[in-house]
Amino acid sequence: MYDDIGAKIAALRRQAGLSQKELAQRLTELGEPLSDKALSKWEKGATLPSARQFLLTCRALEVSDVSGEFMGAGPAHGLDAAGRRKLYEYADLLRRSGLYDLRPERGRAIRLYTLAASAGPGQFLDDGDFTWMDAQDAPRQADFAVRVAGDSMEPRYHDGQVVYVKASPTVEDGEIGLFSWQGSGYIKRLHDRPDGVRLHSLNPAYEDIRIPDPAQLRVFGRVL
Repeated sequence: MYDDIGAKIAALRRQAGLSQKELAQRLTELGEPLSDKALSKWEKGATLPSARQFLLTCRALEVSDVSGEFMGAGPAHGLDAAGRRKLYEYADLLRRSGLYDLRPERGRAIRLYTLAASAGPGQFLDDGDFTWMDAQDAPRQADFAVRVAGDSMEPRYHDGQVVYVKASPTVEDGEIGLFSWQGSGYIKRLHDRPDGVRLHSLNPAYEDIRIPDPAQLRVFGRVL
């Protein structure tokens, strides 16, 4: 494996008309100081570049189809330089057309967070991974969506259900909101009463979560 990667780097370097010293200089200019001796060790299979070094080497050698070049896979595999240029030009035309955008401008899309906001024990929801989802049928006031995990808000919300949220730093007493408490995310009904603040589950099998310090309760928004 070491030999394969090193040999490929050497072949691409020669194809670009660069000496080991010149390629090492390009990497240095990209913020990864490297000597030509270290590069020689890669090419001989004695050592491997780190992930960062490998990616910067591909950039320095102007390798666009990394998978195709190093693994024999990818849409540009088997194409010469002219063919690869035409492929990338066509891909750029598709992007510019706007017809195949992941977030089509003609429709409506909102963020669906893949990290579940729990209706039970909970998982933390804050700047988590998300995907764009079609929201043609979502309430107009919805700012994002989350997927419910657990059954503590049944029968209204079910495990796996997508719910829409209006972003807000506060919710009113009796409203259902999306909260963060002690590192976990919850969809609950807020009870803000004289005897204290609690997060209430609709499923009677679950006890309320008491919030001794409301200042530490973070509100993401109101569930619609």
